[in-house]
Amino acid sequence: MKLWQKTAHKETSVIQNKIEEFTIGNDKLWDLYLAEADVKGSLAHAIMLQSIGLLTEEELVMLKEGLTEIQHAITEGKFIIEEGVEDVHSQIEILLTRSKGEVGKKIHSGRSRNDQSLLDIKLFLKQELTAIAKKTTLLFDTLISLSEKHKNDLLPGYTHMQLAMPSSFGLWFAAYAESLSDDLELLTAVYNVANKNPLGSGAGYGSSFPLNRELTTQLLGFESMNYNVVYAQMTRGKTEKITSMAMASIAATLSKFSMDICLYMNQNFGFITFPAELTTGSSIMPHKKNPDVFELVRAECNRIQALPNELTLLTNNLPSGYHRDMQLTKECLFPAIIKLNNCLDILTMMLKNIEVKPNLLKEDKYKNLFTVEAVNDLVLSGMPFRDAYKQVAQQVETGGFAANRTLNHVHEGSIGNLCNDKIRQRFYISIEKIINPQQEDKQSHL
Repeated sequence: MKLWQKTAHKETSVIQNKIEEFTIGNDKLWDLYLAEADVKGSLAHAIMLQSIGLLTEEELVMLKEGLTEIQHAITEGKFIIEEGVEDVHSQIEILLTRSKGEVGKKIHSGRSRNDQSLLDIKLFLKQELTAIAKKTTLLFDTLISLSEKHKNDLLPGYTHMQLAMPSSFGLWFAAYAESLSDDLELLTAVYNVANKNPLGSGAGYGSSFPLNRELTTQLLGFESMNYNVVYAQMTRGKTEKITSMAMASIAATLSKFSMDICLYMNQNFGFITFPAELTTGSSIMPHKKNPDVFELVRAECNRIQALPNELTLLTNNLPSGYHRDMQLTKECLFPAIIKLNNCLDILTMMLKNIEVKPNLLKEDKYKNLFTVEAVNDLVLSGMPFRDAYKQVAQQVETGGFAANRTLNHVHEGSIGNLCNDKIRQRFYISIEKIINPQQEDKQSHL
């Protein structure tokens, strides 16, 4: 049976099976990720129904017992969506009715599968955004730690892939840390959007039951609710799309960083290495130490950056109200969440084993990195900038340039003044808005 069936069908025809196979697709697989959220939503809804007189106290106790049993099955990995059951919502209602009888049929009063799906996805996304934020924090802390450790180890800086000016490993690591800080601001904004309760919007037009939406908002740990019931339905697809935008921002940082690492590991650069067991070899070239991990992170993160466009095309130009197109957002977004978490984990692990080559800029091939330093020294001695520029350029062209490798970069954010404390402070302001103990305390009501 499906929740929308009026009566039990007789034997289904081949064409009916084909229709069901097509319309359900892989949805049952991705619905398993929403099972825990659906139980939480059902529990909050049942408490609310009892508060407005649609359930007795005894019925509420029975539903709590039944939902707790289902939650245990989910936790133990025993929960499945049975053959012939359409989705997670149907499965949970069937299990409740099977174990607790007629009261299980009352759990859907004042709800639609539409607002159940909305609620489940928002609860799931809040959980996953928090997980991404925590993993991003681990990577951020690792980058800041490496920046401090290697702040005095110089590194060639490039523009147009040509030697430009002196940089440092401290500057390089901290650059990606600050990039993650900006990414977290976007992730925080997405979390704020997901942190609004859609339950009670029903099919998109509310209910004639006197639903207490403030109560379910509090029980489920939402900051507030989507007040307008039509707009609550309009957040389906929109929430997923802006989530993908924040994920794409983090992915862009990881992809660029991975590309840097692939270059810096190249023997012609030779700036960094990793232990042999963290690289891969060749079937015919005995010397190879390939950066496969970083190449795959780069590829996976580039795919994630395409996700906002995919979700835009999926949901674009749909009128208000629910449409079955929205079912496909899960199979776009959920695998990408898994991949991003994996990329954050593996990058953090790899960086804990990175080996930096010291004294790089002492090699003669890097002497032209110090031409700007020479120009600036002449300017400080009173020579006009253009004259100083031409004088040093002439020395380079004639082979007479002698590099002074002493650096004096002291302004904010430069080699000698990384401002890592400021970067860390900004990052943790953002992260605290997602990883909030008070928010977790609210959720403990269930």
